[in-house]
Amino acid sequence: MPPRPPPRFVVQTHDLASRRRQRLLLTVAWPLSLIAVAVIALWLPQAPVPLVHNNRAALKQLQAENEQLKQQVAGLQRSQQVNDVAMRSLQGTLTEREEQISGLRADLGFYSRLVGGDGQRQGLRVQEVRVQAVPQSRAWNLTLSLTQNVRRGDQTSGKATVTVEGLRGDKVEQLGWDALGDAAQKDGLPFAFKYFQQLHATFVLPADFRPTRLRIHAMPGSGTAADRTVAWADALNGNITNAPGDNDAQP
Repeated sequence: MPPRPPPRFVVQTHDLASRRRQRLLLTVAWPLSLIAVAVIALWLPQAPVPLVHNNRAALKQLQAENEQLKQQVAGLQRSQQVNDVAMRSLQGTLTEREEQISGLRADLGFYSRLVGGDGQRQGLRVQEVRVQAVPQSRAWNLTLSLTQNVRRGDQTSGKATVTVEGLRGDKVEQLGWDALGDAAQKDGLPFAFKYFQQLHATFVLPADFRPTRLRIHAMPGSGTAADRTVAWADALNGNITNAPGDNDAQP
């Protein structure tokens, strides 16, 4: 028996109530979905706003504090610079005052000895020793001041010699006046005075010689010699320092 072809028409019953429920559901669901999307769209961008606002406020506060700290540091630096300038100025003033006081003390000692302020008669004395470098050379200018008490009243004369002690390499060496002075003064610097006298000379030191101190020997024609040992640094400043073995001539 041959197969039966499918029917061309199918008869279905229509459920009007079901269709009404579907349409009602679609009508209600569609606005609700739009409202939900709108709520989500409004809520999502607003969520980070307080955080961004707080971050900006904190950044502004940090920037303000940073600027204040910079100003404080700048003020402290300016204050430190002013203090440094004032300290250098004060140190320079103190150094000048110390030099003036040292010079006044030296002058006081000189004139006190010269006029016999202690009431004693004193003989020949090496009062001042000073050396000064000659620019662009190894030569040095030497100044010696010799004094004796005016109460002594007698003229004294003689010769003064200088010995320079120092280091050459790692060895101690002495350069006598015969090796330092010129040919005309190889026997010493002549002096003749009643109260005081300054002697001047120039000598040259070897290039590899480092001086450490001076020994001055002033020998009068009659009487006791006056000896003085002076550190090279003190001679540069014109200061006299006593050392063991120093002695002045007695009247």
